[in-house]
Amino acid sequence: MILKTKLCSSLAKVLPGTEPGLEFKHGTALRGERFAFQLAFLPDFRGLLHVDVESELKKSIRVRQVRLVPVEYTGSVYDEDIISKDPGLYPDLLADLKDSAADAVPGQWRSLWITVDVPKNCKPGKHTVRLNLTGGAVYPPDAPRESFQSVVFTLEVLNAVLPEQRLKNTHWFHTDCLATYYHVEVFSEEYWRIVGNFMRSAAEHGINMILTPVFTPPLDTQPGAERPTVQLVGVKVTKKKYSFDFTLLERWIALAKKSGIRYFEISHLFTQWGAKFTPKIVAQVDGREKRIFGWDVSSTSKAYKDFLDAFLPELVRFLKKNKLQDKVYFHCSDEPSLEALASYTVCRNLLKKHLDGFKIMDALSNLEFYKNGVVDIPVPSESHLEDFLAAGMKENWTYYCCGPVTVFSNRFIHMPSSRNRIFGTLLYCHDVEGFLHWGFNFYYSGLSRYPVDPYKTTDSGVWFPAGDAFLVYPGKDGVPEDSIRYEVFYEALQDQRALQLLETKLGRARIQKELDKLSPEGKMTISKYPKGEKNVLAVREKINRLIKADFQ
Repeated sequence: MILKTKLCSSLAKVLPGTEPGLEFKHGTALRGERFAFQLAFLPDFRGLLHVDVESELKKSIRVRQVRLVPVEYTGSVYDEDIISKDPGLYPDLLADLKDSAADAVPGQWRSLWITVDVPKNCKPGKHTVRLNLTGGAVYPPDAPRESFQSVVFTLEVLNAVLPEQRLKNTHWFHTDCLATYYHVEVFSEEYWRIVGNFMRSAAEHGINMILTPVFTPPLDTQPGAERPTVQLVGVKVTKKKYSFDFTLLERWIALAKKSGIRYFEISHLFTQWGAKFTPKIVAQVDGREKRIFGWDVSSTSKAYKDFLDAFLPELVRFLKKNKLQDKVYFHCSDEPSLEALASYTVCRNLLKKHLDGFKIMDALSNLEFYKNGVVDIPVPSESHLEDFLAAGMKENWTYYCCGPVTVFSNRFIHMPSSRNRIFGTLLYCHDVEGFLHWGFNFYYSGLSRYPVDPYKTTDSGVWFPAGDAFLVYPGKDGVPEDSIRYEVFYEALQDQRALQLLETKLGRARIQKELDKLSPEGKMTISKYPKGEKNVLAVREKINRLIKADFQ
């Protein structure tokens, strides 16, 4: 049996028919940082590749196999910074090894993903990670294993600790998708167990703000249709008077805090794309459950105004009682168009009179909303970020989602990981304080018309470019499985934190000059930045060299 191997960086996407180009045998990391590299391998046998890790950091090391996923739709517009625009099988899913063994496919390049969670108290200096490889055929079952040459990676740990994350980071958390996929009843004990698993995973990857469905979020829903009810606030109507039960919301907050979440994003109180209608709200009306608001009720109706006048003061009291007033953000309507400015303004004012001292933010990209003082915290697309910064945003947020698809950073499956990783550096350059993305675990088709199996359908039913709708796969027993995009995005967030650490020594102006030198046009901007694995790795290498010089 013959086995060809090659050490690669975490930015390589190893395709079955192509040998990875850049060899990566050593790297540097800060104490408290999560570092990853890959071992690509090409066997001439069908069977199992067994991996034994030998390292003084072994307790902090995790080995997984990168698996291929189907990509049917990559979008309709492209630039040159992609792997391919063609459908096919692409590396994305990170699956735990079974009995310390990965599948070996003859004549195909595959890879192992090795993660090192460097302890904060790790001894600075060089540490080796030795991967001892043995292989054997699947059949017959007693076939002997053959030993292959061991592969050694060297990780230098610097004498500096990665600082805590300052960025507020939300990726919308869709609990109805979890209930649907796992066939569990919403708010059952099994539901809460699964939700907790996904919350912990999010927090471990730098997602520290969570979309909180006080009412079923009016997001990505076909007009006139409904998504499953996940409403956390109980509503009771008796003789046309409202009362509210916050028991489930209290449990949600406690679970999120325990999982590592710090901020809470109250779900939108008006429908998407312009605040024309009300969200789905169910209530106990004279002892019977009934939907009292939805697509059939205008956002400016007296009935909904009266409801908000009753609900919001009670919610505010609850939040203040739980000392959350500095940890909560509200939403009015997602992505309103300029044509909706008037209706959005009316709805925002309905909220504002009750939310004094609370922040209201929305994803939008038309500057008129901010210039007219209609939205406190705009969350513009990265393609419009510089316009909003020039207008004097008080809290700098940005987002991307199903676009942009050209020029700017993004993380679709058909894009190289370098385009994902550079984003952390760009967040630093623009002093961004918050990031929003719509898809942590959206396992429905576009507009939530039907559920999908994300292991088979990665594009929401040929609706979004593959990979846009989710970062994690719904693994067995309610435990999420990670993606390459998930891990690399967290690496990007760590880059931002490393730059913030370096700023304490060098200052922002000096750092910006150093980063500008690495940009192809002499200035690092949201649209002009280093591209490709080698160039993006060089950015972090430069940061680490400067940290090593100033913190030793």
